[in-house]
Amino acid sequence: MALRPRQSDIAKMAGVSQTTVSLTLNGKTVEYGINSETEERIMSAARELGYVPNVTARALRGGRNRLIGVHAYEPLFPTSRESYYEEILVGIEQGSIRAGHDLVLFTSMHQQKGPASIFDEGRNRLRIADGALIIGFHQHDEELVRLAEEGFPFVFIGRREKPAALGPYVTAAYVEGVRDVTRHVFELGHRKVAYLGLDDRVEPRVERRRGFQEAVAETGLDVVHDAQLATKTIDEVWLRGLVDSGATALLVESTAQLEVIGALCDRAGLDVPGQISIVGLDSMIDPAVASHPWTHLHVPRREMGMRAVDLLLESLAGLHERTVHERLPCEFVAGSTLLPLT
Repeated sequence: MALRPRQSDIAKMAGVSQTTVSLTLNGKTVEYGINSETEERIMSAARELGYVPNVTARALRGGRNRLIGVHAYEPLFPTSRESYYEEILVGIEQGSIRAGHDLVLFTSMHQQKGPASIFDEGRNRLRIADGALIIGFHQHDEELVRLAEEGFPFVFIGRREKPAALGPYVTAAYVEGVRDVTRHVFELGHRKVAYLGLDDRVEPRVERRRGFQEAVAETGLDVVHDAQLATKTIDEVWLRGLVDSGATALLVESTAQLEVIGALCDRAGLDVPGQISIVGLDSMIDPAVASHPWTHLHVPRREMGMRAVDLLLESLAGLHERTVHERLPCEFVAGSTLLPLT
């Protein structure tokens, strides 16, 4: 088996020192005054020998290897248009390509020793990369604390209350988006409204509810029904009771819930928006196959992924404090399921 070519082999072929080879391969020719002719001779020798840098060793020495880690606490694949992460991953890929970096995907789901973890036998598995983007619904605050204490660069996609002081994050402006939508419902003449959410405390949904509550307090809307329900528990009896309560508009947190509501309305012969206006508070998974042309909020997941890449690289360049946090605005999509009352 042929031995892997080393920098000393390149130095010998190019007729220069190994230090000059190392500086050239690490992009430091200008900094150290290495002329273009020497650089070309070194790069030509590297190509001829088939030299591939050992990025792991470079990372362990504290160097930069143009690798961005992506760590997920939940399974990412197989992804599909129904996946919450699909648009985020597309944005991460586009951002890394634009920045000229490669991605390394880390997943802890294969570990059988306990809960998913960044650390394997006490070692930070992300260190092969220059920094990492971290995704996950569930709380893993203690690991983020440890990463921050180690000084390892990371950006969280989403928001977590405790780690907010530990590192940068990029999220959507859920509070502002839902607050604006609820105000818009009021401005269209609706006075009795209902709110349907999921029965959990995941941060994005907590923020949506906060935005709704702030707008209700501001406008004086009459909330005739406010429920957090598992999607499978929503039925026609529940829907009929909602309409009988006098609600003229329903705000729905989850796209899955929205589609269930749409199917129930069709089955019950309820006209949307003639008998009740309905507004979704999340992106459509695929508007082309949605049961109705829903009025809804578009959450900028792809933009969050792209911005997270840029924010990580800017942080690595020393352009930000550790606690920089960014909220990207949600877009209101008019649809045709919200009707003004006269």
